[in-house]
Amino acid sequence: SEIVTLRMPSTRRKPVGFPGPNEMPGRQMDMREAQSDPTIGSNRCPGCSTVSLHSNILGFFLPFLSISPFSPFCSAKRRKMADKILPQRIRELVPESQAYMDLLAFERKLDQTIMRKRVDIQEALKRPMKQKRKLRLYISNTFNPAKPDGEDSEGSIASWELRVEGKLLDDPGKMKRKFSSFFKSLVIELDKDLYGPDNHLVEWHRTPTTQETDGFQVKRPGDVNVRCTLLLMLDYQQPQFKLDPRLTRLLGIHTQTRSSIIQALWQYVKTNKLQDSHDKEYINCDKYFQQIFDCPRLKFSEIPQRLTNLLLPPDPIVINHIISVDPNDQKKTACYDIDVEVEDPLKAQMSSFLLSTASQQEIASLDNKIHETIESINQLKIQRDFMLSFSRDPKGYIQDWLKSQSRDLKLMTDVVGNPEEERRAEFYHQPWSQEAVSRYFYCKIQQRRQELEQALALRNT
Repeated sequence: SEIVTLRMPSTRRKPVGFPGPNEMPGRQMDMREAQSDPTIGSNRCPGCSTVSLHSNILGFFLPFLSISPFSPFCSAKRRKMADKILPQRIRELVPESQAYMDLLAFERKLDQTIMRKRVDIQEALKRPMKQKRKLRLYISNTFNPAKPDGEDSEGSIASWELRVEGKLLDDPGKMKRKFSSFFKSLVIELDKDLYGPDNHLVEWHRTPTTQETDGFQVKRPGDVNVRCTLLLMLDYQQPQFKLDPRLTRLLGIHTQTRSSIIQALWQYVKTNKLQDSHDKEYINCDKYFQQIFDCPRLKFSEIPQRLTNLLLPPDPIVINHIISVDPNDQKKTACYDIDVEVEDPLKAQMSSFLLSTASQQEIASLDNKIHETIESINQLKIQRDFMLSFSRDPKGYIQDWLKSQSRDLKLMTDVVGNPEEERRAEFYHQPWSQEAVSRYFYCKIQQRRQELEQALALRNT
């Protein structure tokens, strides 16, 4: 990484740092740190030779060059964006630091953009995200002929086995979804004449404790071809309904969710301008709406309730299949493609993005490094100002510095007045002393008078 050396500007500015009540820095630098700091030593100003001449004098003040308790560095700093900003004076000393400030502004814009996107993702996850996919259904059967040499033994009777399986086409997901998870129920209806009224139905219905499976199989005795009908009811994640035939012809929708049906009705109302021009809450029914809702005028808010009698359960998927027992029949597997809705894979990625904390931890670590670097730069700036001010006027600087330390000491110890001046006799020969003595004796006399009045009042009682 490129190291930028802090060089002293050619123009002379007013010393900043310790002197003066408004120029106290956040942290007074230890002179031992200043003498050992390579940054300061490598770029010593012409007047810095004065520092070496007066190093013995300054050694006396080393114990006092500690962190002030009123310094902002003493308090627990909360990490904020403002803490990353370089002070203006440092930017003037190092023009290259403008590149860092540009990156900081870009980071702020990037954070705002990411925050907006996170909010958009959170809102998108609240809405159902479905994707149309093809579920390929495989219906196959095998035939086990009877064994002639074991007619009385178990398994010697001819039988067939029907298998119903399926999988998603072009499924990119690593976790394969079970076949049964797509259906709410499965009914296999066999030939009633062959298996009787009590044994011709095979049913499976989903329950809260259902274990998902990759397929279904049915085994029955028989040596003749069997006609069967499969009734499959899809398990819609959002309940879907079949529309009344009149609504189907009007909207062009056969089966859809309730919200989609209401949206289609609203689109029909807007297209045909059925909304009342004076009272927007009402809809003026055309001849088709009058046939369906049996009223000339209604509120749009009443439509969801009126739809209850016009929506029916969706039709099951009906597949007719022949179970062949002919050993010469090679076409014993039938395939059907069914449209199903699955969760959009993007939804899982969006959820993992919101829950991911690895990047947040890395960003927090980098932010801490930036804050530490900025604090280090600020401390080096304080050290530089200290040495620069001292090199220009060692005597005046130390006097101002001692005054500043004296003010801090008063704040630390809650001392009232100036003990250094009060211990000298000249302090009490000033004009104010006469007035102060008069006020002192006046207060004492008033205090004594009150005590006497209280004593006389007690004696009289």
